[in-house]
Order: sequence, then structure tokens, then C-alpha cells
Amino acid sequence: MDLQALSDFNLVAAHGGFGRAERASGRSKATLSRRVAELEQSLSVRLIERGSQSLRLTDEGRALHERTNGLLSEIAEAGEAVALGASTPRGSLRVSAPVVFAHVALGRIGARFAMAYPDVQLTIVAEDRLVDPVEDGYDLTIRINPSADERLVGRRFLNDERLIVAPPDMPKPALMADSNEIVMKAVLLAAMPPTTVWRMNSQAAPDILIKPQPVLRMSSLLMVRDAVLAGAGIALLPRLLVGPDIAAGRLAYWGTLAGPPVEIWALQSSRRLIGAKVRAFLDMVEKEFPEKIFVHPT
Repeated sequence: MDLQALSDFNLVAAHGGFGRAERASGRSKATLSRRVAELEQSLSVRLIERGSQSLRLTDEGRALHERTNGLLSEIAEAGEAVALGASTPRGSLRVSAPVVFAHVALGRIGARFAMAYPDVQLTIVAEDRLVDPVEDGYDLTIRINPSADERLVGRRFLNDERLIVAPPDMPKPALMADSNEIVMKAVLLAAMPPTTVWRMNSQAAPDILIKPQPVLRMSSLLMVRDAVLAGAGIALLPRLLVGPDIAAGRLAYWGTLAGPPVEIWALQSSRRLIGAKVRAFLDMVEKEFPEKIFVHPT
């Protein structure tokens, strides 16, 4: 495939017509039309419907534009980076992150990044849905305990823990000899199943099984934390979210959920180059968490 012809096609598609593409690029309308026709001939498909007042892509043209426009931009960016010594991050950078992590950490990280790299237009979207970096147009996605996916590459930058926390005035339970689990009033996520049992590792004693009795169900960990701060009951929450509240005495730490640590990864499409802007953002995130793991509460 002729990359120049493909570039000209994407230029026309992005600007919505040959005339607009001519004015934006300085390339003649005749040259652009010829290049697009050559591309159509080489692919044996029609990419643009001709004869209408405004440009309309065919289904094949739309698919080609969506799948190649970003890749060509990355190639151009890579060439520019080489020409500049690959030292100056620039362009747009879109990051998707879970709501809690975004609210707790990415405000200050984003501010420092914007001040350090003024030539990068940074957009951070807080969302808990499982995004597709390519289809949704993200340069980087942050995920909690991601499943293996050959389409994505990245690195773990932090281990977190799930802590059982309570209002400071709520007495901590002790396991009785004739009981297998303790029932406690709790604030749960709405999606948590009713059969949930928490195995609490309290370090100084054997594991305790807690059966949470829901007094509230909420769709957000931020709301769950606020409800516990207001005294509604205990909850299972990430150390990332409640660490400052424990340190300040606003919440009491009872124990850690038994099991492997929670891994937080930064991922991107395996089809994309790791450009200077992505590398710079990852470096700033890792500087925020130099130990890669939280210190266990005392």
C-alpha cells in the first residue's frame, strides 16, 4: 500500500472534502483526487462516494480511515521525535483510569505533567468501564488486576491492598471459640454478592471471617468511604483511597483482606509505539509511587 496515497486519503477524510484538504495542506485538489483514486484502484474498493455536495465515505473508506489515521499520526510523530532528538514530548495524550485512582492521584500528577510538558495536550478520563485503547482512542489505560491480553503491553507500577476499615468508635470484633464467622453491619458495593465473606488477616491474631450485613449498597467506592466516615458500618476499601483517613484517625484499620496484592498496571496497544509523551507520563506516575507498594498500616 502506498503510504503517501493513504496519507492523502486520510487528509481528505479528516477534513471532509478535497477542497478543505487542499486549503489545510497546500496540496492541490487534483493531486489529492488522483492519489485517492490510485489507492482505490490498488485496493479494488471504492473509498469515497463522488458526485454529492459533501464528501461521504463508503463503509470500506470509513473502516480504513478509522484503522489507519491514528497509526499514520504516530509514524509522523515518531519521525518528528527522531528529528528533534526524541527529547520533547508533544501532541495530544489521552489517558483512561479507574475512578478512584484518577480522583486520588491523577489530579496532582496531571497538573505536574502539564506544567513540565506544555507542548502536550493531556486529557484524563475517569471511568470504570473496560475501555479498548484503539477503538476508544486512548494512548494509555490504567487498569486494576488486568487480565492477560496479547493486544496490550505495559507495566505494573503499584501494588495496593484491600483493607477492612470502620468508624473509630466501632468496637473491633474478636472471634469466639464456638463461631466460624462474625456478622457485622457493613457498607457494600452494589455489585457485591450477598454470600460475600471477608477473610481478615489482622497480623497479630489468626484470620477472622467476617460476614458483612449490608446496611447500605452503593455503586462507588468513594460513596462507600464517605458512608463509613459518617458511621454507617465497616467496609472493604483500597489502601490507596483510605490511607490518609487511617493516618489521620478518621477511620480505624481492622485488618487486610487475605490474598494476593492488588496490581495496578499502565497499558497501551501493542500496535503502537511508546512515544516520548507516553514515556514521560509513565515516568511521572512511577515517581509518585517510588516503592511500587504501599506500606502496611500499623
